Amino acid sequence: MLRPLRNHPVSPFATYRRLFSLVGPGYVVVAFLGRLPLAMSQMGTLLLVSSTTGAYTTGGLAAGALAVANAVVSPVAGALADRVGQRPVVLVQSFTGGAGLAALVVLAQAGAADGWLIAVAALTGAAMPQVGPLARVRWRPITGRAGRESPQLVDAAFSYEGAADEASFVLGPALVGTVAVLVDPAGSLLVAAALLVVFGGWFGLHPTAALTRVTHVANAVKGRIFTTAFALIVVAQLLVGVLFGSVQTGATALATAEGTPGLSGLVHATLGVGSVVAGLSMAWVPARIGFERRILAAAAALALLSSPLVLVHSLPALVGVVLVLGFAVAPYMISNFTLGERIVPLNRVGAAMTLLAGATGIGYAVGSTTAGRLADAGGYGPAFGVTVAAAWTALILALAAQRTLGQAPRR
Repeated sequence: MLRPLRNHPVSPFATYRRLFSLVGPGYVVVAFLGRLPLAMSQMGTLLLVSSTTGAYTTGGLAAGALAVANAVVSPVAGALADRVGQRPVVLVQSFTGGAGLAALVVLAQAGAADGWLIAVAALTGAAMPQVGPLARVRWRPITGRAGRESPQLVDAAFSYEGAADEASFVLGPALVGTVAVLVDPAGSLLVAAALLVVFGGWFGLHPTAALTRVTHVANAVKGRIFTTAFALIVVAQLLVGVLFGSVQTGATALATAEGTPGLSGLVHATLGVGSVVAGLSMAWVPARIGFERRILAAAAALALLSSPLVLVHSLPALVGVVLVLGFAVAPYMISNFTLGERIVPLNRVGAAMTLLAGATGIGYAVGSTTAGRLADAGGYGPAFGVTVAAAWTALILALAAQRTLGQAPRR
């Protein structure tokens, strides 16, 4: 039986062990695999549509449509999950989203018009669940029900979830790239559809899904989600999405220019390698360092580490820059999500987490679409310019938001 947390410091390793023992390894695996389809779908759609239509712009529009639709609908689904519980919402989204991915493959291979491909991609994105944000919502009631809720455990949970999200964006594109090379881009979306039906459905049926409904009933407190501080965090996540979308598109353009378009997913996956390590390491950051300061430090790292992208002219060089850049991504996202969770009412956390994830999706759409147009016109260089611009904008925003974020009331 686990001992209750004491006031004296507990090592991050011990905290992670306590955290995972509350749910068991099965849940951790299911929740991780359940988020892979969303990570695969954007890159898979970009590759599939670009290869069947011969235009990066169309591929970027389809991938962007999927991301935007998911971003717009997921907060609605998150708010509904706050009210009725996650189980029915996740189950419906998992099966509908899986069917949508399969339909997109059929239409693309049949040579459907660009408009149909973009429309079906949008409908598919609207149906897909945001497993990562919904998993974050579960941790506070999980630790509270076990009698061990503490800031240290919850912070460790958010650090793990951030690392898990980044790991999914390592394995997801890598899986897309592998299947695209060994089979074809269509096969990667079919794999995503199967994973979504199996593990997304399993995530919805897991007993922890019921705890989110209990949290809503027990904590039905009136309160606003949208404050100035939360709006700033939403914009920060949008900029992360722009970074993701533009890096994916730039990597695709560079890989295609070198005659190996299927490697673009593998190249982009390296962004998450350093991010996973940095994400797990966030549990070692002293509690006295405020989240607004963490956001600022991570934004500065994003700006500095992204700048060499404008000098990249080969895949090996791109891999090196993207790998190092990844070390700044997870700390930035984890700090945004953790602070966002703490400044909204407890019974609105599901809506808040999906709003932040949705903002990331909208940013992805902006980044991939803008970079796609620039890549069609001038190649991979201008596409990576979008990445650098987004990173420096994130730093400017973090500097301007220090006072507001630091004074935002915590729950």
